[in-house]
Amino acid sequence: MSGIYIHIPFCKQACHYCDFHFSTQMKKKDAMVDALVREMEMRKSELGDEVIETIYFGGGTPSVLELQELERLIQAVYDHYKVIENPEITLEANPDDLSKNRIIQLSKSPVNRLSIGIQSFFEEDLTLMNRAHNAQEAENCIEEAVKHFDNITIDLIYGIPGMGHDRWKANIQKALDFGLPHISSYALTVEPKTALEKLIQKGTVPQVDDGQAQEQFHILVDVLEEQGFVNYEISNFGKSGYFSKNNTAYWQGKKYLGIGPSAHSYDGLFRAWNIRNNSIYIKQIQQGILPSEKETLTVTDRYNEYVMTGLRTIWGVSKEKITKEFGSDYANYLEQQSEKFIEQQLLFWEDALLRTTKQGKFLADGIAADLFFLE
Repeated sequence: MSGIYIHIPFCKQACHYCDFHFSTQMKKKDAMVDALVREMEMRKSELGDEVIETIYFGGGTPSVLELQELERLIQAVYDHYKVIENPEITLEANPDDLSKNRIIQLSKSPVNRLSIGIQSFFEEDLTLMNRAHNAQEAENCIEEAVKHFDNITIDLIYGIPGMGHDRWKANIQKALDFGLPHISSYALTVEPKTALEKLIQKGTVPQVDDGQAQEQFHILVDVLEEQGFVNYEISNFGKSGYFSKNNTAYWQGKKYLGIGPSAHSYDGLFRAWNIRNNSIYIKQIQQGILPSEKETLTVTDRYNEYVMTGLRTIWGVSKEKITKEFGSDYANYLEQQSEKFIEQQLLFWEDALLRTTKQGKFLADGIAADLFFLE
């Protein structure tokens, strides 16, 4: 089973913290949709007999596309690949694009899962991040969406300067009041060359406080687990039956095809990525050239990647899998390297699976880097 990720590189405006690839100029939108369809056709043999179980529209802001453009892209997947009977089809959307009419339209389309970029229900946070929607739009769109979609996730951001624990708890409570089955939540990070970095350097916005972020992460885990959510990956919380199939496939090392500028693909042995430039991407696709680079993953690359993704999830890192796929040297190395984290009660072994403790969860990426095998 595999997935297809389609990158829609357009946004109405730039959020201060974002370093994803996008453009606020929409004039190339028609040519981009043509190119995405063409890339799918050019790469139809890459997945062989693999069957597609998820189609994911990410970005950028995929909800800037017209309904017929989305349907055309979904049809192209069906035209060129084998697709299971009822695939999970997710659309990332911003609240300002989700009017009542738009939600009703989407509910009649093949899209069956919405991922709504709320980030916060409070005006001051949205202003600091330069989001295109306001607090009222955030609430209105969910209120409408739950009437027409069963499978909805929202994004929330913690660790925002000036957002105290009370406001963070109120954010979580608002999400719970809507009865949503899934929440994705991320710490605000300061990426190089973003507007947020410049504002912090100027002193206009306070520094991001890692201690605050860590405390707010633990508040989130406690509140959501009490409400029956499973924290199945550091940033993802789902009720039973509502885990994101698309994201779970990434963490479990399944194959996926990334379509569009800056999109990544993975087939277990190779990783490929498309150019981060809309004009060059469109031009090369029009000329029948795939605008991508490819690297072959070494055994060590694959081990490191497995450790990184495994520690982020409830499935952990399997010693048996490491021995079988990478060799006993890697399994022994993992055991030795993990000892100090076990002593610090950040990791633990259970049924030959290495997992993070509650305290270790927030630190999983840093711990994983310490378990990497360095050649």
